[in-house]
Amino acid sequence: MTAPRTALITGITGQDGSYLTELLLSKGYAVHGVVRRASLFNTDRIDHLYVDPHQESRIHLHYGDLTDSGALRNLLEEVEPDELYNLGAQSHVRVSFDQPEYTADVVALGVLRVLEAVRGHQRRTGRQVKVYQAGSSEMFGSAKPRQTEATRFEPRSPYACAKVFAHYQCVNHRESYGLFIANGVLFNHESPRRGETFVTRKITRAATRIKLGLQEKLYLGNLDARRDWGFAGDYVEAMWRMLQADRPDDYVVATGESITIRAFLGLVFGALDLDWEALVEVDPRYFRPAEVDHLEGDSAKARRLLGWAPTTDVRALAKMMVESDLRLAERELVLKRSGHEEAPRGGYR
Repeated sequence: MTAPRTALITGITGQDGSYLTELLLSKGYAVHGVVRRASLFNTDRIDHLYVDPHQESRIHLHYGDLTDSGALRNLLEEVEPDELYNLGAQSHVRVSFDQPEYTADVVALGVLRVLEAVRGHQRRTGRQVKVYQAGSSEMFGSAKPRQTEATRFEPRSPYACAKVFAHYQCVNHRESYGLFIANGVLFNHESPRRGETFVTRKITRAATRIKLGLQEKLYLGNLDARRDWGFAGDYVEAMWRMLQADRPDDYVVATGESITIRAFLGLVFGALDLDWEALVEVDPRYFRPAEVDHLEGDSAKARRLLGWAPTTDVRALAKMMVESDLRLAERELVLKRSGHEEAPRGGYR
């Protein structure tokens, strides 16, 4: 009997990590995930997949960090993965302006540490490890839409600059050492599992709470920014397909449709029969020092070479997120009425 393929995922507890884990388990993989040590558990997105390690399981969690090269090397030796998906990052663009050094250490140098660990492992063992690197549409920054693999990067944040470094370091290791490394330049992808400080989830969480009388206002920054929003569950399929290709390459993953934050507000609040203009206020604190105005991707290459295509457009995505957060708000309301008030998660509102 053939042993199952093994995948190692950094950032397994994040939105993308949880959907990717589900996909890989459905394909028979053994999945190992890297978790940063913290005083509180942060595994809620994968709790439904996790089995007590004393029982037979195909998901295994390990403590590690992208700032710790020794731990990364040890994990590769222990896990011996066939595929490595590097999803770990400080991924909040606005926060990267406040913590640029930390962002660069994790997002840029963290990738270099991963690549060097893989290179050393392959040199010692002769085993190929296919690597997926999570790029971002933020790397395009102020570049004119629609953005493709040939579009010049014009980053507009410390996060984006770090991602550009990581992207080219992957290209360099691929060309210098013959490593199988695929760069996925993914445009905004959201879901009910998105962190509540990210704008789409911040909107759906607030709108459903406002609907039930749990919140009065929503405060946002630039409402005119245009983004190409897709569903995270679709996008992890593209990640997996990149590592099944005959040769490694770089791919843009996007829906090809962009709308403004204003339009997204209309979709969300409209689904709840609310007038967003009366309930949303602009707060300058949420503006970036350097804005990115219009991101819209062209994923023709991924569609042609990988056979990938999105299944969920932004309207279906908004509906999915509203329905999920409405259930969460209803639960919160029940707890509040019973005297067990549950504070909203996700930071500032």
